[in-house]
Amino acid sequence: MRAVVLALSLALVGATVFPEFSAGKTYVYMYEMSVINGLPEEGLARAKMNASCKFLISAFDKNTYMLKVEDVMMQEFTGFWPKEHAESIGNIPKAFTPEFNIPIKFEYSNGVVGKVYAPEGVSDLVLNFYRAVLNIIQLNIKKTHNVYDLQETGIQGVCKTLYSVNEDVKAERIHLTKTRDMNHCQERVYRDMGLAYTEKCDKCQQESKNLRGSTSYRYTLKPVLSGVMILEADVNELIQFSPFSESYGAAQTETKQTFVFQEIQDSSIAPISAEYHHRGSLKYEFTNDFEWTPLQLVNVTDEQAQVLKELLNHLVTHNAEKVTDHAPLKYLELVEFLRLARYEDLEAFWSKYRDTPSHRLWLLEAIPATGTSAALRFIKEKFTSEDLSVTEAVRTLVAAVHMVTANPESIKLFETLTEDSKLNANPVLREIVFLGYGTMISKYCAESDVCPVEYIKPIQKRLSEAVSKGETEDIILYVKVLGNAGHPSSLKSITKIMPIHGTAAASLPITVHIEAIMALRNIAKKEPRMVQELALQLYMDKALDPELRMLSCIVLFETNPSMALISTLANAVKSEENLQVASFTYSHMKSLSRSASMIHPSVAAACNVAMKILSPKLDRLSLRYSKAVYGEAYSSSFMLGAAATAFYINDAATFLPRSVVAKTKAFFVGAAADVLEIGVRTDGLQETLLKNPSVLKSGDRITKMKRVIKALSQWRSLPNNKPLASFYIKLFGQEIAFANIDKPMVEQAIALASGPSVQAFGVKALKTLLLSGVSFNYTMPVMYTEMRRAIPTATGISVQLSLFSAAVAGAVVKIEPTLLPHLPEDFPLSRLLETDIKLETEIRPSFAMDTYAVMGINNPFYHAIIVSRAKFNSTLPSKISARLDIKEGDFKIESWRRWPEAYTSCESSEGSYLSQGKSTGFSWANDGSSESLSECRLGKK
Repeated sequence: MRAVVLALSLALVGATVFPEFSAGKTYVYMYEMSVINGLPEEGLARAKMNASCKFLISAFDKNTYMLKVEDVMMQEFTGFWPKEHAESIGNIPKAFTPEFNIPIKFEYSNGVVGKVYAPEGVSDLVLNFYRAVLNIIQLNIKKTHNVYDLQETGIQGVCKTLYSVNEDVKAERIHLTKTRDMNHCQERVYRDMGLAYTEKCDKCQQESKNLRGSTSYRYTLKPVLSGVMILEADVNELIQFSPFSESYGAAQTETKQTFVFQEIQDSSIAPISAEYHHRGSLKYEFTNDFEWTPLQLVNVTDEQAQVLKELLNHLVTHNAEKVTDHAPLKYLELVEFLRLARYEDLEAFWSKYRDTPSHRLWLLEAIPATGTSAALRFIKEKFTSEDLSVTEAVRTLVAAVHMVTANPESIKLFETLTEDSKLNANPVLREIVFLGYGTMISKYCAESDVCPVEYIKPIQKRLSEAVSKGETEDIILYVKVLGNAGHPSSLKSITKIMPIHGTAAASLPITVHIEAIMALRNIAKKEPRMVQELALQLYMDKALDPELRMLSCIVLFETNPSMALISTLANAVKSEENLQVASFTYSHMKSLSRSASMIHPSVAAACNVAMKILSPKLDRLSLRYSKAVYGEAYSSSFMLGAAATAFYINDAATFLPRSVVAKTKAFFVGAAADVLEIGVRTDGLQETLLKNPSVLKSGDRITKMKRVIKALSQWRSLPNNKPLASFYIKLFGQEIAFANIDKPMVEQAIALASGPSVQAFGVKALKTLLLSGVSFNYTMPVMYTEMRRAIPTATGISVQLSLFSAAVAGAVVKIEPTLLPHLPEDFPLSRLLETDIKLETEIRPSFAMDTYAVMGINNPFYHAIIVSRAKFNSTLPSKISARLDIKEGDFKIESWRRWPEAYTSCESSEGSYLSQGKSTGFSWANDGSSESLSECRLGKK
């Protein structure tokens, strides 16, 4: 006994301690695991999966071992926990039997798992199942400590792990406990989708986390001559998620594992004859076809054409008069169905339904929402073959930019679109494609570990050529593309066209300089330090145009500046001679100092200090001076909020502001996202107004309005290259459209409106309306939210958190005329002067929306999830009666509206975010499904 105790003590103090697997032997362990999804309260629906098998481990070479699995069995459970019983699943183990028969290799030294090797016949899904066991035998046992922590590599990444080692001398056992905190990781393994536009808020998560995870391991080890042997291991893991503060409850995924020693066999495991390839390390590997579908809404069979026909017919027939409450769900089913389709399938569907307008509309709205490269290729080919009108191409391309997943294939497709002659011939489509190319690069870099500079080089090259040729319009377009992409390598190209690099850049129009400065904002999110230096240099240059300096101030505050930098700005404002710049900077700091959100708390604190440095006299400047206004509302308990910013840039010599920018921002789930931004410039209008000095003279309101109208009528005197006004629109921080309203555009619009064809069409439409009336309906579906995060569990199965929403809006308009006296079909328009006209108009707008929150297992072979669903449906009918007696000068318009037919329904878990709901749990394999569901309906109908 004393010898054993001594050996144990030596193992803990002076020798290397790690699990041992002797050569020529096979160690057999019984392995059981379970994954359960739901809410913690009993009596609610849950989805659960159990699995059991034997794992065999044997030494193959020095520091190289073999791992094999046998006798795999699986069970599933769905229903109200813990009343109902689990059922066995036979099809999944059978499907993977060929792969389970293949042992894998792994490197193992001093208790640390290294590289993993497997033949090509072993899928990532099965390899992750093996990694769950390798994760258990990963043990960093220190020689001289009983309690210690370290950043340890595991299946979920490199995370903080606490070890506690105790020895039981009497029982000749070592009891080891380790706990892994998944909220403190140097490197966390996860996969995101639809989160490229969000900005993380670390400060928010310090107070209350939306996502928490912890794994505890308990080992019983037996000392042996050269180390220790694992007799038993128990693993318990808990992952919880809440879209709001944790105090409002959270959905949970709980996993359990047991790993128990059975026997030692006198033979070793032999590898198969196939070549073993390096397949990564202990860290979880996501499959190449990261699952697109958070809910299996459609049973996809060989009868694809029949499934599509039923979906389209249902959507068309049931939403003709008004949008039904199940329209969003059916639209989601259509999107999911098309998401699984190949390009050839899309071609077949299109050829069948392209000549049916109602079916065509639903197809064109659903295909971009699938987010696949096949959808993008389909849109490209259909426009090239002239199967799509310009309006349809604009709509589908804009949707595809934000919905198609960014990957090398989709980026390459957009690059080919930028070279397409037909698209380049249309100015609107050209803008959409080029801006979309930058957006795709931005999305790819946000969701990928690498961001190759090769993707942005074609635009940088185009920009250099445009600068050398002096093509101002192309320069502005390419700078906007670089701004959308936000690639740090573009900083050098953008800097070359700023007025700080000699006469070549200084000779460019001020509009180019403005776009170059504003393009820095997305780059600032990735390289704030580099952008700060450039923006501060521009701001301090008093020889620059004041507008450029004010835009540099906007960029500076986008970089989350430090206290020192904001204090430097404040001291510069104290000696600033230009009151426009001083007023703008002061108002910007003052607005930010009132910020209550935790997105950038350090900026708010620094601006508070700056307010004490600056003179309050600047606060008394009138609206003739430039201003920046910021306001927000934020709830810490719900972790929700919204913010609005407005920039008003003026000039002492201008009648109207030179430019106005308005931006909105949303805070949710510990993150922030720029939602919408609109900017307007009025250069040409300013010049037109200032040519008439009487505009600035005093007078009453009517007189001033007449002067302004008279001045605007002289717009024809402007040069062709001088725009009257310009505007741009940004969505989620990405510019999607911009336009210059110039003299040729206005003249073209006037010529088109006064042309004989337009006038003839107008007369024909008027006669049709008055003689037979008009009736039409329009439906617009949209999938406006799809955000997902997949994180691996200790069992080697990933759990997915998803939030997605779909809405369908529609309107039916009916106009019935009554004419006294009745008019013949080919009446002259002069007869309308002698006719009493009465128009009865009925308008029935309707709207339906479904929002789903999903948490659970989702892979190609098995689904076990918890779903919360919120529904909204509303119809708002109204009638307008207009009576016109032109001869008598009698006009009468009446309108009335009924109370809305609206209701909401929710399906959720009791005690969660929709507190009056019940639970919804789903679990299904690839050959069947089972479901438990209860629903509540709130409101009135």
